[in-house]
Amino acid sequence: MPKLLLLSTEPITFKLLLSGLPKLIKEQGWEVLLVSADGREVHQICRAEGVLHEVIPFVKGVNYVEDFISFWPLFQLIRRERPDVIHSYDSKAGFLGMLAAKLAGVPHRIHSITQMPTHAKEPQKGFTFREKWTYSNATSLWVISSGMLSFFTSNSGIETIKFNLLGSGSTLGINLEKFNRQILKENHLVAATMRILPGENDFIILAVGKLTKRKGVEDLVAAFLQSKIVSMSKLVLIGTFEQDEDPISQETMQFIREHPRLVQIDWTDHVAHHLALADVLVQASQEEGFSNVLLEAAAMQVPIICSNCIGNTSFIKQQKTGLVFPLGEVTVLKEALEFAYVKREVLTAYADTLFEEVQEKFDRKLICQLQVDAYCQMLKNQE
Repeated sequence: MPKLLLLSTEPITFKLLLSGLPKLIKEQGWEVLLVSADGREVHQICRAEGVLHEVIPFVKGVNYVEDFISFWPLFQLIRRERPDVIHSYDSKAGFLGMLAAKLAGVPHRIHSITQMPTHAKEPQKGFTFREKWTYSNATSLWVISSGMLSFFTSNSGIETIKFNLLGSGSTLGINLEKFNRQILKENHLVAATMRILPGENDFIILAVGKLTKRKGVEDLVAAFLQSKIVSMSKLVLIGTFEQDEDPISQETMQFIREHPRLVQIDWTDHVAHHLALADVLVQASQEEGFSNVLLEAAAMQVPIICSNCIGNTSFIKQQKTGLVFPLGEVTVLKEALEFAYVKREVLTAYADTLFEEVQEKFDRKLICQLQVDAYCQMLKNQE
């Protein structure tokens, strides 16, 4: 029986991004082991997926001393378990996991690159030491969008044969059974409504993600406040302030906290219910590999406005499946918000077209099977 080790620094990855994958792989004759730091999600994940989990004490941020302390038990675990395939899902898991797996003799070492590199806007600066280290120790690098594939094959200096894109991209598609307007629970819809407190005719603009500068929060808030639709709309931000890293300005934070037309929600496990109340989803991020939030909005048939960063334009096509604005262009974003308010039927048509594409290309069941097939092909090629 072949063995797969899935590695992430945080267990929330298995709960949100990879749910259903371990169970499917196990059903197709593999032994599956999940490895991450400890967390309250671990027991729930193991019960839902029917697989085992091992804890490695990963710490957040760049700390080489703490990382070395995490590396040793990880190496011992991999050497003891001797998986046929190891697959890591975030930068630290890749940095430590790919080296540990190489030293332990794991033949197939996959790292999924789910975010654009730190120097994406200035490729001439080159990759960081940690990125180079990860990519050199992996045997296969999986990217999650066609834009990322083009970027890495053109700028990484790594042999192109290492890179792989499954299907049309994304981390693992979208669970169409969860993000489905027809199955939403009334009590969660009521709770979401009570959080937003929309007026009878309010136009609801929703953004989901960390409240940081890189996520375009300052641009979005500025565009909203400058728009002609402020008094007829509400801007709802689902996400936490991350002031220790990439902080937004104090002025923007004050507007978010005090403006009567802005609503900030720290987090919720019921994003689908908030999407159901939204008239448009805005993703103003400066860097995305492939935004899961856009997939979720598309599955819920919510019109989308997004920036033209690589990950977004790999999915959203201007004036076909959504509205795309140039990065940092607050005036253009303001005009897009006003257009979405006035031309709702146009945005609805875009959303309908995108919904059909999501059903055809991004169903999580489809992407999961593509991933299992890729693992099996690796073992077959080894024979």
